[in-house]
Amino acid sequence: MAQVAFKSITRPRPDSAIDWEQIAYLVLLSRAMDRIEETRLVPQKKVLYQFSARGHDMAQILLGKQLTGKHDAACGYYRSRPLLLALGVNPADALGSAMGRAGGYSDGRDIGVVFNYPNPNGASALPMCGGVGAQYTPTAGWAQALKYYVDTLGDRDYASDIAVVLGGDGSVASNGFWSALTIATTQQLPMLFYIEDNGYGISVPSTFQTPGGNIAANLASWQGLTIFDGDGTDPGEAARLTRDAVEYVRTRRKPAMLRLTMPRLEGHSFQDTQGYKDAGTIQAELERDPLPKLKDYLVPDVLSEQAWQTLSERAEATTEAAREQAESRPVADPQSVCRHVFYDGELQQLGGQHRHGYRAPASTGQAQEAGQRINMVTAIRRTLDHELSVNDRIVLFGEDVGPKGGVHAVTLGLQKTYGSGRVFDTSLSEEGIIGRAVGMALAGLVPVPEIQFRKYAEPATEQINDCGTLRWRTNNRFAAPMVVRIPGGFFKCGDPWHSQTNEVAFVHQPGWKVAVPSNAADAVGLLRASLRGNDPVIFFEHRAMLDHSWARRPYPGDDYVLPFGKASFCRKGDQITIVTWGAMVPRCEQAAEGYSADVIDLRTLMPWDREAVLSSVRKTRRCLIVHEDLGTAGFGAEIAAVVADEAFMDLDAPVSRLTMPDIPSPHNPVLLDWAVPSADRIRDKIIELLGF
Repeated sequence: MAQVAFKSITRPRPDSAIDWEQIAYLVLLSRAMDRIEETRLVPQKKVLYQFSARGHDMAQILLGKQLTGKHDAACGYYRSRPLLLALGVNPADALGSAMGRAGGYSDGRDIGVVFNYPNPNGASALPMCGGVGAQYTPTAGWAQALKYYVDTLGDRDYASDIAVVLGGDGSVASNGFWSALTIATTQQLPMLFYIEDNGYGISVPSTFQTPGGNIAANLASWQGLTIFDGDGTDPGEAARLTRDAVEYVRTRRKPAMLRLTMPRLEGHSFQDTQGYKDAGTIQAELERDPLPKLKDYLVPDVLSEQAWQTLSERAEATTEAAREQAESRPVADPQSVCRHVFYDGELQQLGGQHRHGYRAPASTGQAQEAGQRINMVTAIRRTLDHELSVNDRIVLFGEDVGPKGGVHAVTLGLQKTYGSGRVFDTSLSEEGIIGRAVGMALAGLVPVPEIQFRKYAEPATEQINDCGTLRWRTNNRFAAPMVVRIPGGFFKCGDPWHSQTNEVAFVHQPGWKVAVPSNAADAVGLLRASLRGNDPVIFFEHRAMLDHSWARRPYPGDDYVLPFGKASFCRKGDQITIVTWGAMVPRCEQAAEGYSADVIDLRTLMPWDREAVLSSVRKTRRCLIVHEDLGTAGFGAEIAAVVADEAFMDLDAPVSRLTMPDIPSPHNPVLLDWAVPSADRIRDKIIELLGF
């Protein structure tokens, strides 16, 4: 009889380079924290939002322990607490934030599962967002900043650091994911896309998000992207893939994707009953729980049964102590909730050039008045040119801003002078333009992204909102100062796509300053203040004023700076106050000829000069507000409300507004001229109010 040789199958030994005892402890700690929330804190209504990480925890912790670079950064989402524990977050901060207590991530301002962690001793966790997919493009911006520090500034201290973004299988259908993927692969950035595929986006199967349900398979032929794909519940495989993916990005300086499959062992949130899963599916997921697999992998080869039990008891004790400490923390003083909307003198812990020691050059508010009058296009270009020359952290980018110089020629020649590392074109994605600017600002650069026309900012609305609230919702831990240049308004004609103003939408986004200069000198002063400041700014460039003869002024000087919130009196008088901005300023000046009027150019809408308006109205006793935007809910309504509230007894006539009707800008010049307030219509309104 032939003899059959049996090959002995030996279980692979755990990678000795990994501190498996620490990995096991952190997984047990994460489980204990989830358990105490689910069984005690949520039922007691001490935690209002709870997103269990069970099933995701082991692989995240393996990832976090690979992030050892001084400037490594990761941006996760609401199921990323295990990663934060691996980076060194205090468990009491984690539980305290979940309970909305003082201290922790936000001082109770943001939901506790939306983490941030400015880590001075290693990898930071960039501020997470509540919106699915919003984490991708800011992480791409951080990765591009790492590349900028090395390639453009020659700073080798950033040469081996990486950016990591975490997302679920549902998030790969978002605009942010595809925009970041395009940015990372076309620019070859050191960025790792870490996709946790648990098969569901809340209740929607992954096959609804991606054909076949496997984003890694779908992207196998995506040029410039290396794919790693495997089982996130197998300790050995997850450790190997995580190590290989991180090492690839760190050494090759190229993007990669690591997709790991894993079960979500709880509902999307605590309130989710998972009624959309049948009993067989739930049982199959429980059988894939990585925690028993981890124990089986380590005991007895690395840890004894008693050692494992000791780690478990230690994790439980740490969690209970963290709960006691968190519950002892008070709720923040309600009056403090209005702090840190803008920079108020206390420097943020991470983000912006000032955090890196920037000190603005000496400036003056006195404009030079000699010299040739230049148009606003030239004035803005000259200001950008000068600030680029004295500050190597400034970067300009957007669609067509490079060799073409922008569709309005504002950046013409700047790429030739400063190179494509500092002035560059982007892919056609406003989400990507603003999102990457957020990441670059967090990394200490001064991004100056351009949105070609006001209406085109709409796809970036989520990133604009998230950027504005970033300082506030992290309680001044992070800030992302930038200057977003947006041309808009009518020109020789109008249309619904290129000619809107709608500045009020930005004013209603907390944390954004908004500049609306009407002339070349004001544009210089406000732009320079923005570039040297410590807050995000919307810098509105009115298309009709870019080459308008009235808007031409002598260049006011390379050190000329205008403060925000300080209006300009274009005319002085005592019969009526006319409040306006942008392209309506010269029309109001023309209409006021022959009358004794204060014509006030606000110059900035956030903040706006309330005192100048109120003091003028108390003197003239009449107020007319003129703007190009729609009347209903336009910014003029805010001014009118303040005047009525604070100067009502001083008025001799009703506060009046003259605006566009509630329609988009018409294309035909005849229709446009009818819709936009003209000097004649403004004059008629002045006469009407003076005769009241």
